[in-house]
Amino acid sequence: MTLTGKVAIVTGSGRGLGLAYAQELARQGASVVVNDVDQATADEAVAAIEAQGGRATAVAAPVGPTETAKRLVDAAFDVYGRLDIVVTNAGVLRDTVLWKMSDDDFDTVIGVHLRGTFTVVREAAIRLREQGEGGRIIAIGSPTGQRGNFGQTNYAAAKAGIVGMVRTWALELKKAGITANAVIPVAATAMTATVPYFAAAVEADEKGEPMPPFFRHDLGFGTAADVGGLVAYLASDAAAGVTGQAIGVGGDRLQLWSHPEPVATAYREGGWTYDALAESFATELGELQSVGETFPPLPEELQRPRA
Repeated sequence: MTLTGKVAIVTGSGRGLGLAYAQELARQGASVVVNDVDQATADEAVAAIEAQGGRATAVAAPVGPTETAKRLVDAAFDVYGRLDIVVTNAGVLRDTVLWKMSDDDFDTVIGVHLRGTFTVVREAAIRLREQGEGGRIIAIGSPTGQRGNFGQTNYAAAKAGIVGMVRTWALELKKAGITANAVIPVAATAMTATVPYFAAAVEADEKGEPMPPFFRHDLGFGTAADVGGLVAYLASDAAAGVTGQAIGVGGDRLQLWSHPEPVATAYREGGWTYDALAESFATELGELQSVGETFPPLPEELQRPRA
């Protein structure tokens, strides 16, 4: 086991992707602080990990407030005597188009995803630096944060912000031997379960059957367990040289997302006036960048009749 003796915090790990991360970390030998807003759900996750021979303890609290971050870090030290790994996975959705999104819709998602990642990592970084043995920060992003998605202003902002924070933390924490990376998962979740395009894959997953190769290979779409291996690898000593990266994983596919870089550059003596831009914007910069994700047509055998 590659993480024997290590201690991890995984936020939002009562079910779904977070539980898969916690289970894989425990399978690799780490002791895990499980977190969920609901005590019963957190306790069930701990029981599931212990049933597989792992070690875990539960902290039931909403992620976002600094008080929760302190409770999580304190639990790691109080129960296991140290901290090595932090995985920030907790999140909520409040999907709606921009003109219908309320302040509460926006603030709730930002508060859990973005602020929650910040407060937990800040508290962990303080203690990891004091401990003086390095550490691993693994923040969970999303393709939506990389590409945008209709109806997800709040979620896209939070997930893009998380990747920005990770790049900053990679610089700030380097001297302390603490790496910081973002994982961009593509997997069957409660969100994708409602999307007709993924129906055949979700149906197979729910039955415990292998997903069709079209989803696993062509789309890089898989199960929650498919993401756990990358999380455990980034948490290990083997990944000591990997930091500041956004790494995608899903099904049979592994991806390294690029940092934003200029794709076209033009110069004009005296600067770019309105008239100059109107005349030559398209020719100077060429084809514009795409937004959102596009998927190939489903093979006929995987299509489901509309309700």
